[in-house]
Amino acid sequence: MGEGKGLMPNRLATEKSPYLRQHAENPVDWLPWGAEALARAAAEQKPIFLSIGYSSCHWCHVMAHESFENAAVAEALNRDFIPVKVDREERPDVDRVYMTYVQQTTGRGGWPMSVWLTPRLHPFYGGTYFPPDDRHGRPGFLTLLQAIARHWREQRARIESGAADVVAALQRHALEGGPREEGPGDPAPLSAAAVAAVESAFGYFHEAYDPQWGGFGDAPKFPRASVINLLFRVAAQQGLVSPAGAAAVEMATHTLRRMAEGGLHDHVGGGFHRYSVDEKWHVPHFEKMLYDQAQIALNYLDAHRATGREVFAWIARDIFDYVRRDLTGPHGAFLSAEDADSLPRGGAPGGHGGRVEGAFYVWTREELDAALGPEAEFFCRHYGVEPGGNVESDPSGELQGKNVLHQGRSLAATAKEFKLELPAAEARLLACLATLRGVRAGRPRPELDDKVITAWNGLMISALAAGAAVLDEPALAAAAARAADFLQRELFDEPTATLFRSWRGGRSDVPGFAEDYACLIQGLLDLYEATFAIRWLQWAERLQAEMDRRFWDGENGGYFNSRADDATVIVRLKEDHDGAEPAPNSVAVSNLLRLDWMLGFAGAREKALRTAEATRRQWSRVPQALPQMLIALEMAVMPPRSIVLAGEPAAEDFRALAMELARRPGRCRVLMAADGGAAQRWLAERRPDLAALRPVDGRAAAYVCDDFACQAPVTEPAALRRLLG
Repeated sequence: MGEGKGLMPNRLATEKSPYLRQHAENPVDWLPWGAEALARAAAEQKPIFLSIGYSSCHWCHVMAHESFENAAVAEALNRDFIPVKVDREERPDVDRVYMTYVQQTTGRGGWPMSVWLTPRLHPFYGGTYFPPDDRHGRPGFLTLLQAIARHWREQRARIESGAADVVAALQRHALEGGPREEGPGDPAPLSAAAVAAVESAFGYFHEAYDPQWGGFGDAPKFPRASVINLLFRVAAQQGLVSPAGAAAVEMATHTLRRMAEGGLHDHVGGGFHRYSVDEKWHVPHFEKMLYDQAQIALNYLDAHRATGREVFAWIARDIFDYVRRDLTGPHGAFLSAEDADSLPRGGAPGGHGGRVEGAFYVWTREELDAALGPEAEFFCRHYGVEPGGNVESDPSGELQGKNVLHQGRSLAATAKEFKLELPAAEARLLACLATLRGVRAGRPRPELDDKVITAWNGLMISALAAGAAVLDEPALAAAAARAADFLQRELFDEPTATLFRSWRGGRSDVPGFAEDYACLIQGLLDLYEATFAIRWLQWAERLQAEMDRRFWDGENGGYFNSRADDATVIVRLKEDHDGAEPAPNSVAVSNLLRLDWMLGFAGAREKALRTAEATRRQWSRVPQALPQMLIALEMAVMPPRSIVLAGEPAAEDFRALAMELARRPGRCRVLMAADGGAAQRWLAERRPDLAALRPVDGRAAAYVCDDFACQAPVTEPAALRRLLG
């Protein structure tokens, strides 16, 4: 296969995205998504070849090396097409439109995504990864390019007509989430429909649950955090000791235990990989994403609150330590991802650009013997290390003879085998892990995607704020506040109230999407409840008003993913799935209701209910697709509950009341502080009933207010516990 590099970088060399810059030296004449690419397609009347991926995507690297570094492929792309590269993390709106097309026409999706478009941006052919050569009766990428170019020359009118029909179908799809077409009689009340949807989703996950290894369904297994969130909310609603509550806690905590024991969890460096290729959570796809760390950390905090088990708190701290050490920039904001692939230590380079999946993370028995000496046998027994490797599932074919650390036995069992007391065994294990962390630091690291994405930072701010409250660790709140400060300084344009999508050495010129506003608003609300710094609540209020202005669907309700004024987006879609990240509408419903309960935010409850109705078709028919929306519906159908702590937030008696609230699951509520100063006066301008709330006899007091009517205050955590039931 002939390969070559371009004599000079293409247009991607000036982009901020690490993913786009990875392709700057390709012989393909790539253009970034935008006006220039569209103008060239229109002027030259060529179809666009759109390639979408992201920097830590393993199969994106494979296709890049196999095809985009190939001189013959580059010649075909440059001659017959306008080649365009998109980082899905920078432009989730573009990705969502064409992913919807690929999923509906092929039945599957993923990255890299390859789509061919008319000059009007209408898709007419697409897929994901294409191998370079013809295999098993299927055409390779070069053969496919030649066939598409020939069909474009010979049957262009037919292609354009079919593509226009495709766009019409996408537009119909975009309207499906609107008001339902009801038959005779009135639709079910929202409360009844929500209860039925939660029951249906619970039944679905109960049926799909793997009682041996945890998780839901077969391999590959993804740590879908919103499902775990829903299970803990079901337990809180039903009661932890009720049959349904106990079953929900068991499914959630068993899954989290198995995830933590398996190779999905990076035992040496902390944090979690993207997904497991097998049902045992043993062999992961090794990339690490910021959004996973944020949402999984919240899962473990909820597990700690539901069970009181310290191991769950320990794993949450493990994630936070990893993020603060390896995914935090010097500016304080959180970075996007670490790659799955890295250069191997010693030996021959791998088959795609020299990098090998998992090379940074896996071990041979000989490496562990050399690093740990006499401790190696103890360590290897505990983590299932085998002399010839312990990997059974190896889709990439790059892990032969290697070991992915996983805990196939309890530490108590290992301690018993080595005749150790449990504390001594734990100390030995931690010492071994520290040693291996040092050894691994000398290996070539995976590439770091160091761009700052607003939405993902919002998710991480939420997690750290919750960690600060649940674990009583103010340093976590300080890390969250530092990131929020950065976002406000670098990614928010004060005069226009515009939020931007990303930053890397400077902010991008891409304005934020609905998910950026929704996730950051959620993070700011959580940060306010953890710190009671009123500026975060004030900024959240302003951002919500701006989100309403830019993305609200005044006709059908709910929020579009993208702005109305972007001519490069052929269909404005609304996300209808809580997947790796929660859908913007799921987050927005919760945000709106929290702002209503806190501030009486104008129109917030109406918009929340209209969003719930706008998405009812999806969550009522396929409730398992929107577990985060089902959680938000709990707030939509119940009377508001706000808990106001009156006193000085830094005082011990105030913090004792706050900790009582943070440590216990319960019904949905919002938390505010009446500090007797400027912050309370600002709150009282919006909710006049808050003006009179004061400490009692000089002691911090908790006021539990249901439907904006407050009960008599209490000053002791035990009394607050009894009041909340």
